[in-house]
Amino acid sequence: MLFVRPGRLADLDALEHMARTAQPVLHSLPHDRRALEARVALSEDSFRAEVDFPGEEFYLFVLEDGESGKLMGTASIVAAAGYADPFYAFRNDALIHASRELHVNRKIHALTMSHELTGKSRLAGYYIDPSLRGDAAAHLMSRARMMYIAANRKRFTPEVFSLLLGVTDENGVSPFWEAVGRKFFGRDFADIEIESGGRSRTFIAEVMPTYPIYVPLLPEAAQRVLGEPDSKALLAYEIHLEEGFETDRFIDIFDAGPVVTAQVDRSACVTRNETRVVRESAMAHGSTYLIAHNGGDGEFRCVLGELTGGKDAGASLSYAARAALGVTEGDVVRCVPLHAPQRDEHSGEAQ
Repeated sequence: MLFVRPGRLADLDALEHMARTAQPVLHSLPHDRRALEARVALSEDSFRAEVDFPGEEFYLFVLEDGESGKLMGTASIVAAAGYADPFYAFRNDALIHASRELHVNRKIHALTMSHELTGKSRLAGYYIDPSLRGDAAAHLMSRARMMYIAANRKRFTPEVFSLLLGVTDENGVSPFWEAVGRKFFGRDFADIEIESGGRSRTFIAEVMPTYPIYVPLLPEAAQRVLGEPDSKALLAYEIHLEEGFETDRFIDIFDAGPVVTAQVDRSACVTRNETRVVRESAMAHGSTYLIAHNGGDGEFRCVLGELTGGKDAGASLSYAARAALGVTEGDVVRCVPLHAPQRDEHSGEAQ
């Protein structure tokens, strides 16, 4: 059984392999082993710390195969993006250029470098092993983070955001980077992606343009990809929408990928949450749920399981699920349906 848990220093070798081989680049996981070790150690400290408000905490999660012990994915949460340095993004503004004499009134889009997302909690570092088939594991790895946020509200801001991969071609070339970033950095996209450290490095403000970039002046290929997710990010994009994220007016400063935001109070992991009592059972057949349990000393587990009945029916979990969650009969778990109930098109009622 696959389950999500906090990353540990014992996972360092596997995490280093992911950081070096993942495509696209995981800029939230350093390629340097010492820097990566420091990042994992920070995560361990963050999970164990008593936190009253978000700060420099960093939470690293891994997806483990319970049978083999192999790590199959990773994802993380940055408690406050740009805690040490501002988090940079382009804000897509609409500027009005008008002239009474010429009878001209035009709305022109312009990209302005902004650090308005600084301080907000950010979902980052998402990676799934390519050998995994189907969408279930991707949902589990991505949305387990929101299960943790929903159960630990003081650790995070009321609004969270995620930056998704922008459009690149089959050779990894970004049309937007070629039109904008390369003009200022003079280097390949992948090199700066690694150096950027999550869009919070001082050199971004030093090198990138401080004045608005007028969108109509960009090449058509660059204009077409503004705020568009890459084909490799479509599943991640759909998973975020399922959770309740929405596109915002911000885009990534390097590849123009979309920034999606969500109010935690309106997210699926809050509005559709059910608290259930664990019951021992053989394999159940019902609706698929995200099932999570917060243990002591920073422990957290999340799995996918099938549950039947309402919350009063409890959570009848198999031995494998109970073992993965670290729970026994009588413990309380947080349960959220994996998918929203379908609605009848004629009545508008959930089915």
